[in-house]
Amino acid sequence: MIVNEAGKTGQAGAGREPEMIESGGTAKLHLTLATTDYDHVRDVVNGVVRPEGILLTGFVLPVEEIFFRFIKNQEWDVSEMSFGKFIGYASQGNSPFIGIPVFPSRVFRHSAFYVRADRGIASPKDLEGKIVGIPEWAQTAGIYARGFLAETAGVDLTKIKWVQAGMNEAGREEKVEFTLPKGIQYSQRRDTSISAMLLSGEVDAAISARVPDAFNKGGGKIVRLYPDYRKDEMAYHASTGIYPIMHVVALRRAVFERYPWVAMNLFKVFNEAKGRSVDRIRDLTASRIPVPWAAAITTEFGKKFGDDLFPYGLEENRKTLEAFCRFAHDQGVTAKTMTPDDLFPKEVRASVRV
Repeated sequence: MIVNEAGKTGQAGAGREPEMIESGGTAKLHLTLATTDYDHVRDVVNGVVRPEGILLTGFVLPVEEIFFRFIKNQEWDVSEMSFGKFIGYASQGNSPFIGIPVFPSRVFRHSAFYVRADRGIASPKDLEGKIVGIPEWAQTAGIYARGFLAETAGVDLTKIKWVQAGMNEAGREEKVEFTLPKGIQYSQRRDTSISAMLLSGEVDAAISARVPDAFNKGGGKIVRLYPDYRKDEMAYHASTGIYPIMHVVALRRAVFERYPWVAMNLFKVFNEAKGRSVDRIRDLTASRIPVPWAAAITTEFGKKFGDDLFPYGLEENRKTLEAFCRFAHDQGVTAKTMTPDDLFPKEVRASVRV
């Protein structure tokens, strides 16, 4: 079964040439950038750190809006993008998007499993024979969650009935073409939401990055499959080495093909901004984020994750990238088997060592 309900990516902005701006005898390439509001990206958006040879105009928007407008219309030159959508396009060949190994969002997804409390679902295997709601088959969080179910928990994905719908609102559609694997039971509901179906009992469970309204307003009818999800996620990381990547930074192909140096210059400035963010949080002098013991927690997790708690780059993330490539292909999201090296151009696969 081939699914492509939302249509192809828009072409209106695909070949748009970026503008070179001259000032005081120096030329800079003017690019537009869209991300959501992250502390580790803020210094790039605000111009505190600047990529060499580039003048950036930044937009801070909700992630769903960023993804939709970039995929459909390519409204900006550089954008945060769903990793699931990105790899789907990359596998089809000559994607309009070029990846930069900058990963602004990484989230473990044991927290993404929600179940009705009255359906006897106490373990992942109990999902077999049940109806499970998903916002999109190609949603990155869902790809990782199903990868965990299949590879780690031993769940047969063909024994689950999958229903795609908006999480809290009706009408959500898939945004990338994919071919469902043989045996997968998949249907779509445009007339309702997963939250509504959870509360009515039409679905038994849901997998979602966004917390369903039904969980917050259901009066205990909807619970997490993993109530102590942090403990389970830590164990998963310890046993697999997988640190899920949700979003990637992408560049319009037309910009990269004309100015290939842009990719590495952007990578370097995003990395610098992330380092500045971590330094702020680690500073015990003042609380830089409104979370108790933030500096101590950062140090604590450094013992488990290494000095770089949030690594960018290809080699630093190869194990996670290999797993995601495998999950995406096994679930029909990619048209062919991808490798981490297929996802990023040679210009950003390695950096100079001095």
